[in-house]
Amino acid sequence: MPHIPETDGGSASAQERLFPDSLSHLLAELERIDLLLQLQVRRARELTGADGQFHGLCISEAEVDALLERPCGLPAWAHSRTGDEQVALERSRELLEKQAEASARRGVDLRLRRLAQRLSLSPLDIEIVLLCLAPELDLRYEKLYAYLQDDVTRKEASVDLVLNVLCPTFVAKTEARARFEPDSPLRRHEVVQLFSDPAQPEQSLLRKVCRLDPAIVNFLLGRDAPDPRWQIAAEWRRASQALVEASLLGAQKDRLQALAREAEAGKGPMVLALQGTDGVDNAAIAARMCGELQRPLLIVDAPRLSGALAGEMGWRMLQREALLRGAGIFWRGFAATPGEAQKPALEDLLRLLGRGAGLHFVELERAWEPPSGLVDGGRFVRVELQMGGAERIALWENALPLADRAEGVDLVELSRQFRLEARQIAGAAASAKNLARARQSGPPSVTTEDLRTACRLHSNRSLASLARHVQPRYRLRDIVLPPAELAQLRETIVQATYRHVVLGDWGFDGKLSLGKGLNALFSGPPGTGKTMAAEVIARELGLDLYKIDIALLVSKYIGETEKNLDRIFREARGSNAVLMFDEADALFGKRSEVRDSHDRYANLEVGYLLQKMEEYEGIAILATNLRQNIDDAFLRRLHVIIEFPFPDEEHRLAMWQRVFPGDAPLGADVDFVRLARGVRLAGGSINNIALAAAFTAAGEGVTIQMDHLLQASRREHQKLGRTWGEHDMTKSREGRE
Repeated sequence: MPHIPETDGGSASAQERLFPDSLSHLLAELERIDLLLQLQVRRARELTGADGQFHGLCISEAEVDALLERPCGLPAWAHSRTGDEQVALERSRELLEKQAEASARRGVDLRLRRLAQRLSLSPLDIEIVLLCLAPELDLRYEKLYAYLQDDVTRKEASVDLVLNVLCPTFVAKTEARARFEPDSPLRRHEVVQLFSDPAQPEQSLLRKVCRLDPAIVNFLLGRDAPDPRWQIAAEWRRASQALVEASLLGAQKDRLQALAREAEAGKGPMVLALQGTDGVDNAAIAARMCGELQRPLLIVDAPRLSGALAGEMGWRMLQREALLRGAGIFWRGFAATPGEAQKPALEDLLRLLGRGAGLHFVELERAWEPPSGLVDGGRFVRVELQMGGAERIALWENALPLADRAEGVDLVELSRQFRLEARQIAGAAASAKNLARARQSGPPSVTTEDLRTACRLHSNRSLASLARHVQPRYRLRDIVLPPAELAQLRETIVQATYRHVVLGDWGFDGKLSLGKGLNALFSGPPGTGKTMAAEVIARELGLDLYKIDIALLVSKYIGETEKNLDRIFREARGSNAVLMFDEADALFGKRSEVRDSHDRYANLEVGYLLQKMEEYEGIAILATNLRQNIDDAFLRRLHVIIEFPFPDEEHRLAMWQRVFPGDAPLGADVDFVRLARGVRLAGGSINNIALAAAFTAAGEGVTIQMDHLLQASRREHQKLGRTWGEHDMTKSREGRE
C-alpha cells in the first residue's frame, strides 16, 4: 500500500506534518484513492485467472458462468472489504483530515477543502471528485479504469466504476446514486458532468462517463485565470476606494452595509436589486459593498453568454465560480420593468439563485417585486439609489485633480450641467486631458471648453439614431426678437442654469413628484426663429441639440407611436442634450371628443406624451406653427411658452444687419433699410436670400451687390408662392434685362 504519513495532530512535531500548500494536500488525498484502486485491481486480477491476458477484449465461458451465479449488486472484485482493509482506509481518512485541519488553522489555503466547504460537498462527493481528477494528472489511471471496467476503450470513470470503487456494499452503492442526481451538489454546481456515448445516447446512469468541469480542474491545481468560456461576458472588479466612496450614497450607506453583513452571515442567498437612476453606477455600488466584506465582485453581462453557457447552465457555473472565490455577482441584462422581454429570464435567474447562496446584485430600471416564493430560502431586497450633487462633484475632483485644471474651471457647475455616471465621468476627464495635450505641450491644463466637449462625447450618443444632431452655433446676441420675447428666452436660459439651486439647494425637489425638467413651447409662423432660439439655449448652456420630427414618430398602427416616444425619452435620459420636437402639432392637437376607436387611441397617444413629458428631467422644446391646436391640459404642463411673431420692419432691419459674416464683401450700394422695408419675409427667408446672393456674387467674381439681393428676393418669393412687389426699390437685374 502507498505510505500515509502518521500523526496524532498534537505532538511537538506537528509543524513538520502540515501541508505546505494545496497541491501537497491534493496528492496525499490521491494516495488514499490509490489504496482503493489497488484493492479493486488485486481482486479483479484474482478473478480473471488464466484469462487475464484477454481481459477487456473477450468474455470467457467461466466468466459467463460466474456472472450468472452472482446476485445483483457489486462485481465480485468489489463485493466486500476485509475488516483490516476497512480499518486502514478509515484510519488514513482520519489522519488526512487532522493534517488538513491543522494546516488550515495555520493559514494554508487547501483548495480541495475549500471546494467541499463552499459547495457543501460530502466526503463521498470529494472522493468522486478525486477519482475524476486522477486521469487529469496522470494518464496511468486511464489504463487502470479500462482494466477495472473490463473494456480497453473505456478509459474514463463511469458512474458504475465510481460507485463500485467507493461503496463497500450494494446498499451503499444504491444510496450513493443520489450523488449524481441533477439537484445534488455535484451536479447543481456543474462540478461533475455526465456524458453518454454518442452512439448510445439513451444509456443508463451507470454507463455514463463522469468528467470534472475544466474550471474545477484548474481551481484544484491553483490556477486562477479567467475561464475562457465566459471571459467575454464577465469581468472581475475590486472596489476602488476613492471612486466608490463617492458613488456610495450617504443616505443608503448604513442600510447597504447592514445588508452586506447579513449576506456575510451566510443565511441563504441575498439578492439585492439596485434601482438606480440619475447616473448612478450600480456596479460601483456593488463593488463597494463587496469591498466592505473583503470580497471581489464578478460582473456578468448575461445576454453575452452564448453557446453551452447560455441560460441556466452558464448561470450555475458563474455562481459556482463566485462561491469558490468568495465573490459577489453583479448580473447585468435583467432590467425588469413590466412587459419587458427580460422579465422571464430574470425570474428564472432568481429561482436558481434562491436554491443557492452568496451575495447577488441585479439592476432594475423601475420598481419591481418578484412573485411570491420565487426566492425561496433567501432574501430579495430592492434598494433605490440616486446620485446627488455632492457624490458627482467628488467623482469629478477624484478624476481631475486641481493640478490638471486651468484657472477658472468650475467642477461644481460642470457636475450640475452634465449628469454623467461614474464611468462616464472618468472617461470624460481622460478625454478632456487628451484634448488639452493635443492643444499644448507639457502637462495638461484642462479648460472648461475641453470639459464640455468631453462631456458631450461621453454622453449617450445613441440618440443620434432617433433624432438629427444639430451643432449649436448661435449665441443670445445673434437672435432678433421683440423685447418681451427676448426676455422670455433669457429667463428660459436662467431656469435651465439654476434649476439645481432651486430644486436642490432650496429644497423644491421635495415638493415636486413630476415636472422637474424644463419644458418649453415655441410657436409662430415658419422662419420666425424657433429653431434658432433652441440653438441659442443649447449653445449658452454648452449642450448638444437634437431635433426630432414628430411627424415621423406618429404611426397609424395602434401602440407604435407610444413605442417611438418611449424610445426617444429613454435614450434622452442620458444624452445631456436639449431636445427639440419639431412640427409638434402633428401629435399634440386638440384632444377630441371620443366618437370612435380612432379618437380614443389618438387621445391615448396624447396622454402618453403628457406622462413622458412630466417624467423627463431634461430640457425639451416643442415647436409648432399652430398654437391654437394645442390642448389646454397640455399647456398647463409647460414651464415656458414663447410666441415668435412675424418680424416688423425694425426687426427685419436688425436681421439684415446681422445676417452677413464679417468677411463677406458687401457692395457700396447695399441698402439694408430699403431691404427691410421692401422684403417682408421672416428671418429664415432673409438668411436664404443672403446666402443665394453671396453665391451669385462669388460666381461672377464681384462683391455682393444690391442687384444680387433683389434677384435672390424675387426667387425666395416665387419659392414661397408669394407675389413680389418692388415698390420704390431699384429694379432687379433680371427686370432690367
